[in-house]
Amino acid sequence: MIKRFILLSFTFFFSILIAAQDKWDLRKCVEYALVNNISVKQADVQARFSELTYKQNKAARLPSLNFGGSIGYRFGRSENPTTGVLEDNNFLSTGMQLQSQVSLFNWFSQKNTIEASRLQNEADKEQVKKTQNDVALNIAVAYLQILLAREQVNLANVKIQQTKTQLEVARKKVAAGILPEIESANLEAQLAVDSSSLVAVQTSADQSVLLLKALLNMDAAFPFDIETPSVDLIPLLPLADLQPELVYALATANLPQQKVNDLLLLSAQKNVAASRGAMYPSVSAFGGLSTNYVDIKVPEYQVGPKTATGATVNVGGTDYDVVAPSFIQVGERIIPLGRQFRNNFGQNVGIGLNIPILNGKLARTNWERSKLNVRVYELQKEQAQQQLKQDIYTAYTNAVAAMQKFNADKKTVETSAKVYEFALKRYDVNLLSTYDLIISQNNLQSARFQALYSQYDYVFKMKLLEFYRGQGLKL
Repeated sequence: MIKRFILLSFTFFFSILIAAQDKWDLRKCVEYALVNNISVKQADVQARFSELTYKQNKAARLPSLNFGGSIGYRFGRSENPTTGVLEDNNFLSTGMQLQSQVSLFNWFSQKNTIEASRLQNEADKEQVKKTQNDVALNIAVAYLQILLAREQVNLANVKIQQTKTQLEVARKKVAAGILPEIESANLEAQLAVDSSSLVAVQTSADQSVLLLKALLNMDAAFPFDIETPSVDLIPLLPLADLQPELVYALATANLPQQKVNDLLLLSAQKNVAASRGAMYPSVSAFGGLSTNYVDIKVPEYQVGPKTATGATVNVGGTDYDVVAPSFIQVGERIIPLGRQFRNNFGQNVGIGLNIPILNGKLARTNWERSKLNVRVYELQKEQAQQQLKQDIYTAYTNAVAAMQKFNADKKTVETSAKVYEFALKRYDVNLLSTYDLIISQNNLQSARFQALYSQYDYVFKMKLLEFYRGQGLKL
């Protein structure tokens, strides 16, 4: 038992170790999210609902066929079903019916209803794709945020190593009497500040990983890590291929949201035609079969002697008495089930006409409401197109500004690095105080952080334009 426990424990921890070593790239994260993200699952459920509605509307064209049956026991005073006479009698009865009905013509209301539900289902399927795209975009943002946070962690570690090196040198100089003790104290204080900054950026990196896990609908305790490609190696299309008018044209043709709006508008137009057809007469055909059985005894009679009725008839001058046969009940019998089913078997067939006359203006109100729905979807489509164009132009403007800011921040880093090199050389020959060296070092660190942020911001804004263009998301 102990060996088995040890084996299971080893297997568990080994699987965790393997999972931890398996780093996820953006493609794997997106593929996992498209299967497990809750928003995607909800959109898929809605699409299944509309698919069921579409199938149900198609099946409504088929004739209806319903079977009904009943069985009952009657007692007390009631009508004898065999004689029609009220009497005290107890009997068992049963009946069966088979009914069918089919619509022959309804001014294409049913046909348009089917088409409207089909278009609604197509819209819901495109909505699933839109949700998947939104989730993929959010995952890309979270992925880039992790990369940015880890780069900041790396820069913070470099800064700590630089401060530690300077602190060791300063302590040696203080011990040799070259520098006052306050110089090493300043560097110790700076090392504490740098360590605090490292904790902050490391916490930010950990929180970014948790955010990505949440988007993936993954347990927070699951061992998880991502690939960390260099931001300089992330492929970007040139801005010349991302002109806003070109991107807008491609987005209008390819993005699921635009297809959703088009399909919803077409579905609403079909609903108008269906609602209008409901205001006109409809023709249907119907038919049915029925039979029944009664468990009651039927009296049996035998012809008895003839008796005079008291009436006479004259034939050839001679009067003759009119006589009538008599019937004598000799017993009772029950008609067999099969014979009763055959004898009582009935059929019916016919044509039905339904003319709506007064129904509280329900049909006309539905028609007017469906026309207003068309207008709602027309305005929704127009607004979505305007918003899309505005978003694309804004994204392009932001991408250009981000590129310019990134280039400016790179020059700031280069300049700050030169200033720091000069300050370090002056510090080494005791021509610069520790305080001034720390200021120069902090300025360089701040410039590096800002340039790093600007670079990732530029990459994201370019990827957003590629997303609108239909290029997908690639890192």
